[in-house]
Formats: sequence, C-alpha cells, structure tokens
Amino acid sequence: MAAPVYEYDVFISYRREDHTVPAWVRTHFHPRLLELLDNQLDREARVFCDAELGVGTRWPDELKKALLHTRILVPVCSPKYFRDEWCLTEWHSMAQREAHSGGVRTLIYPVIFCDSKSFPPWAHERRMRDLRQWAKPYEHFQMSLDYLDFHSELTNVAEELADLLDQAPAWRPDWPVATPVVGPPPMARLPRF
Repeated sequence: MAAPVYEYDVFISYRREDHTVPAWVRTHFHPRLLELLDNQLDREARVFCDAELGVGTRWPDELKKALLHTRILVPVCSPKYFRDEWCLTEWHSMAQREAHSGGVRTLIYPVIFCDSKSFPPWAHERRMRDLRQWAKPYEHFQMSLDYLDFHSELTNVAEELADLLDQAPAWRPDWPVATPVVGPPPMARLPRF
C-alpha cells in the first residue's frame, strides 16, 4: 500500500535507452543534485532515480508509484526524450497535476542535456536550465576545472528546486499518473528450414 504523502522531492526523468544521458545522470547529475538539494533543506532530500531500482522490480509500477509521490519532475531533455513514450507520460502526468492544482504552480523543472532546437513547441513554452556545456558522461569529468562550474550551476538548480518544493501543492491520492500500455514481448520467429 502506498504512503498517503510525498515520498520524493524530485523525480529525475530521462530517456533510459540513450547511451550518454543515463551515464551522465548516474555519474554526475543525480549524486550532485541529491547532495546539493540536501544542503538546501532542513530535512533529508529524497530524489528518485530509476537506476536505484533492484533487479526483478516491476518498474512500470514503481515508476508510477514514485511519480505519484513526488513533488517536482526534473526532465533531462534531449531530442529523443520527446519521442519516448515513458518520458512523455512522466512529463504529461506532472503537467496534468499542475492543471489540477490551479495551473499556477511549477512542478516541472526541465534541464537541457543536448540540442534544444528539435524540442516540440510545447516544451519550449517552459523556461529550461541549460546544462549542455557540462553534458559529459565520463567519470574523469569530475577531475576537470569545468566540474567546479558544473557544481556551481547545480547549486543554483538546487536553490531553485528548494523554492519550488515549498510551493508544491498538498499531496492528493487522485493525482493523475498515466503509464504507457506495456504488451507482451513479441513472438519469436522460428527459423525456417
């Protein structure tokens, strides 16, 4: 049974099938954001990232539960993000929540990983935080001088998110959360002899 409260402050939404975006989220973005957001709050910060889901987890159910119990969505935007059914479902679920809470609250805080020119027009209606210059998924990025600038930029992100968390609406069990329909895997074709 799901807890009748928020469990997460932030839900990081990203396209999992890419190569560089998941590596960057796991190696740099998620750990630094969690650390820096925790510095801004008077309680322990909670950031959901699906990389923490265990083997065998029914991830569609876990994603839906986590999204329902999260205050702010942080989409990591790339051109393919806006062609991914799961990513769009996460974004539009939170946009519906904004609409249900009067439409005056910001519950989506998009960051740009790469190439914002090909994003759909409705995505460009939101102000986005541009992180393209730090979109380096490699571990040795942490040893560069650029990482200090990345850390400073994420400090600004954490400060803004902390302000948005204070403005999040009270949790409701009827928040709209959709999940794409997942069908059975396709039938394997038998070889013809």
